[in-house]
Amino acid sequence: MTLDGFFQLRARGTDVRTEVVGGATTFVALSYIVFVQPAVLGTTGMDPGAVLTATCLTSAFATALMGLWANYPIAVAPAMGHNFYFAFVVAGPVAIGGLGYPWPVALGANCIAGIAFLALSLIGLRERLIDAIPDSLKHAIAAGIGLLLALVGFEWAGVVRAAPGTLVALGNLRHPAVLVAIGGTLLIGGLLARGSRGAILVGTLATATAAVALGLVPYHGVVAPPPSLAPTLAKLEVGAALTPRLVTVVFVLFFLGLFDTIGTLVGVAEQAGFLRGGRLPRAREAMATDALGTIVGTVLGTSTVTAYVESAAGIEEGARTGLASVVTAVLLLAALFFAPLARMAGAGVDVGGATLHPIVAPALIVVGSFMLRAVTQLDVRDPPAAIASFLTMVTMPFAFSITEGIAFGFIAYALLMLAAGRGRAVHPLLYLFAVLFLARYALLTT
Repeated sequence: MTLDGFFQLRARGTDVRTEVVGGATTFVALSYIVFVQPAVLGTTGMDPGAVLTATCLTSAFATALMGLWANYPIAVAPAMGHNFYFAFVVAGPVAIGGLGYPWPVALGANCIAGIAFLALSLIGLRERLIDAIPDSLKHAIAAGIGLLLALVGFEWAGVVRAAPGTLVALGNLRHPAVLVAIGGTLLIGGLLARGSRGAILVGTLATATAAVALGLVPYHGVVAPPPSLAPTLAKLEVGAALTPRLVTVVFVLFFLGLFDTIGTLVGVAEQAGFLRGGRLPRAREAMATDALGTIVGTVLGTSTVTAYVESAAGIEEGARTGLASVVTAVLLLAALFFAPLARMAGAGVDVGGATLHPIVAPALIVVGSFMLRAVTQLDVRDPPAAIASFLTMVTMPFAFSITEGIAFGFIAYALLMLAAGRGRAVHPLLYLFAVLFLARYALLTT
């Protein structure tokens, strides 16, 4: 069978070149995780080199599966936020507020959550939840993810910084790293304005070249042997995680993975035009993919993997099929052997105590702006939908969490529809998860 026949390239209005550019762009946008993940999980005592290898292998496996099975240009990799919960809460020292579990036990709990993901995916519950979300909330999720991406981009560019009282303030716009990031953003915007199909990829590579030339990012070389996987391979302790004390941990890991994946899939699918009548075709395959990826990842030595919102960068370049995911997966494997190059893409620059990532920040800012197009589809004339959509959209960047945005939206929509006397129009699953979200806030937060 030809590539066109297998991936339905012509039917989706794309071609091999476009998919290759899209897949490469997605890789560039998410490549930072290859080196951020080892830094985060390394705080638990895990070997950073082994975590890097586990991250590349797991991401490549799950991303290729997404492309070959679900035929979507959506990458799968360790989730930011989940890794912090894993490292600083589950396996974090008690002295700083963590639970103090050894990292193999944390991996075991993560594996149990992954098995629960898979079971719910195969029976179609996660797919039915997508169908239960009102269209306006789906569009709000996409827009909210765009705002969150843009906020991350602005932070990593140094355009905004942490500030007491106001929480955020304008950064040091004179710093070379900030200027490089701003220049990269303007370059990508200019190329897009001229109709360039590879704008984000070209802009990112140009930004990387400038960062190296100015000495902001060190040149690490080109090729290096892959680090050994042995220190983390099959070190998870599932039996030790099957205790009543860890029920809450498993529940939170499950809950975060469930809704981050749903939110990302809905948001990215909405941007790409994959939704059909508010439904996502092949949602079961897509959701089972990240569940399988999480299980494999815990065996290899990394935390929860999920559909990556950075896939929107490749989609913006025109990617519409799983061929782009296969390209991304190949590059993730190549990152094992060309680790120095990938390290430069995800390199951080210290500016006033804050770590900036000027090379990847422009792509996040630009993609965030494109995802904001979804606001034009919001139902602003219906108060329950309008208010719930607004809360969904703004809570994501304000709380720095896709999950919290979905939670606020679900709860608000359910309560407002009941107040309007239209409770029967709400899908029962939405009520169920609204109640679960309320219980989570009541019982699991401090």
